[in-house]
Amino acid sequence: MRSLTLPLLAATILFAPADSARAQTADDAPVMEIVDFRLMPGVSDATFLAHAAATQDMVASQPGFLRRSLLRDDGGLWTDMVMWQSLPHAMTAAKVVMADPAFGPFGAAIDMSTLQMRHTPVLWQMGD
Repeated sequence: MRSLTLPLLAATILFAPADSARAQTADDAPVMEIVDFRLMPGVSDATFLAHAAATQDMVASQPGFLRRSLLRDDGGLWTDMVMWQSLPHAMTAAKVVMADPAFGPFGAAIDMSTLQMRHTPVLWQMGD
């Protein structure tokens, strides 16, 4: 009996929500904008990160903005992850940001032929 109880308890702890108040439904969930891409040839990581930093105030000031992370894997694939309060917030912000001249150098550094974007509801999260 003991050998079955311990794995069952471990599974319960592992899959239990840390904060059940953070569980969402797709209709009321914040949305994660996930953009995968590669840089244009000749654009260094340092230059690209400087361009990203220049977009910080513009993106953060958009209504519905929650957080943003910029990632790069060992193969050079970048991921820009932006969490918004809702899909309408994300879509409105995209129009505003793309029209802002300060976004130009950031966008020009991205090889648009490699860009893939999706918006996904955040149904559960842990931490801040």
